[in-house]
Amino acid sequence: MSIRTAVAGFGLSGSVFHAPLIAANPAYSLEVVSTSDAGRQSAASGSYPGVRVVGTPAGILALAGELDLLVLGTPPATHYPLAKAALEAGLDVVVDKPFTVRSAEGRELMELAARLDRVLTVFQNRRWDGDYLTVKALLATGALGAVSRFESRFERFSPEVSKAWKAEATASSGGGVLFDLGTHLLDQALQLFGPAEVVHAELESRRPGEHVDDDVFLVLRHESGVLSHLWMNMLCPQQGPRYRLLGTEGGYTKHGVDPQEPYLAAGGSPLDAEYGVEDRDWAGLLGRDGHLDRLPTERGAYPEFYRILAEKINDGGAGSALPLPVDPAGPTHVLTLIEKARELASERA
Repeated sequence: MSIRTAVAGFGLSGSVFHAPLIAANPAYSLEVVSTSDAGRQSAASGSYPGVRVVGTPAGILALAGELDLLVLGTPPATHYPLAKAALEAGLDVVVDKPFTVRSAEGRELMELAARLDRVLTVFQNRRWDGDYLTVKALLATGALGAVSRFESRFERFSPEVSKAWKAEATASSGGGVLFDLGTHLLDQALQLFGPAEVVHAELESRRPGEHVDDDVFLVLRHESGVLSHLWMNMLCPQQGPRYRLLGTEGGYTKHGVDPQEPYLAAGGSPLDAEYGVEDRDWAGLLGRDGHLDRLPTERGAYPEFYRILAEKINDGGAGSALPLPVDPAGPTHVLTLIEKARELASERA
């Protein structure tokens, strides 16, 4: 039996990431989409004939008895109350990043899901970026030796804030690049090198009228000894390498950004043969100066998130021994690092 699924929100998150991945997986049936925007309502109906479109997430919760899973692609400040209401209504829940806007809320949701025996997970989709999978595989081979430094960037040139909710959002409501792109960078660093503490933080607002951070630099010191340098910037006319890793036996440098998001945004399907395949011209460089080789990028795999989730739900849900695609404990730890970064940055101000 298909997992009867609703998607709350049909902006970038709902329309580009969640709905296409869900619709492409026969383990799910996309039943309901919520959006208050008339244009998005029309787009949802046109893209997914037969889907029920309602104006608000409350409209989805009113149908909870006819559903199994709610996916939250709504603004960050809504994640905690909507996830809580959905769990209490008997639904399994996927929450887009950031999980919540406070780590205490994340812990509360985890405790609630455990108590109610519901599946709760977080859509940290960039654990399945092709370049991240390449780094992960490279570390597994030991080709770099002992890694001492990890550099990771998400930099864009967006002089104007593109979304109304982002223009009004504050740090306390989940606004800013640290909550947005930074959530991915922190999650990836923790996955690759283990637990860490923030030891340096710079948070700046550069764009005219910006209410919160749009230019951030963090340094993490991992218990493993690795230092992670993380940049996220929305006003960057010249972008640095996506990744640079330095080890005792060699390094790896990679430019460019995973192609899955723009491919889906252009209307491509995750079922297409070329989905997730990066142009070979963007292959990273492996080795030492004077002895560098091109390392082709692994194929990106966002559909893996929903494949793993379906196996978990169909195997008995929260009681199954199968893993979650993303244990919410990881994204909750990310929130504690964000809170520490803000504390350090305020001390520097």
